[in-house]
Amino acid sequence: MSSELSTHDERPHVPLMALFWVFVRIGASSFGGGLTGWIYREIVQDRRWMTEGNFLSGVALGQILPGANVVNLALYVGLQVRGTIGAIVAAFGMMTPPFIMVVVMGIVYLHFQHLETLHFALSGLAAAGVAMMATVGIDSAKRLRGVTPIAIGLVTFVSVGLMHWPILYVVAVLAPISVYLAHREMAAEAKRKAETALSKTGGDADVG
Repeated sequence: MSSELSTHDERPHVPLMALFWVFVRIGASSFGGGLTGWIYREIVQDRRWMTEGNFLSGVALGQILPGANVVNLALYVGLQVRGTIGAIVAAFGMMTPPFIMVVVMGIVYLHFQHLETLHFALSGLAAAGVAMMATVGIDSAKRLRGVTPIAIGLVTFVSVGLMHWPILYVVAVLAPISVYLAHREMAAEAKRKAETALSKTGGDADVG
């Protein structure tokens, strides 16, 4: 119980205005996609408001829940650091700049869409977004341990990335399998630890 209290106390206090402006900046400056990568860098790497594991859990939830993935992730981050009001502030902060910029840039694009330079610039921004997403994917893959998580990850990648199967059906099939296998591995690990503890206790008793 003391460990739980200490973990809770170590969670940084995040002011609502700081949370709001972080997501305003992310929404206003992360061009070309890859918002998840930008959020990861700001929240986990730079500000350390969340642990990597907690953040990646939010990424997974954002992928399988209805709605835009990055909006789901913003709601998750805000909820984790400041509760319900934090979720509202984070989502509002991230959606406001893109909404304004899309309206303005849409009007500009209508007038300058014939320029090839504009299309080259947009392609470059899209490439940067893909690179940011790849960075998050690589960091996530580094955390995989054991054959089962790697196998589940590969099956998911092939099913969604290569075969282009609907992610909802893939998750519906693989999620229960993954949970079952993870539970079985955790139970086996707990059993091994209990047996080790009993063997040590028996050894201590023999020495006594």
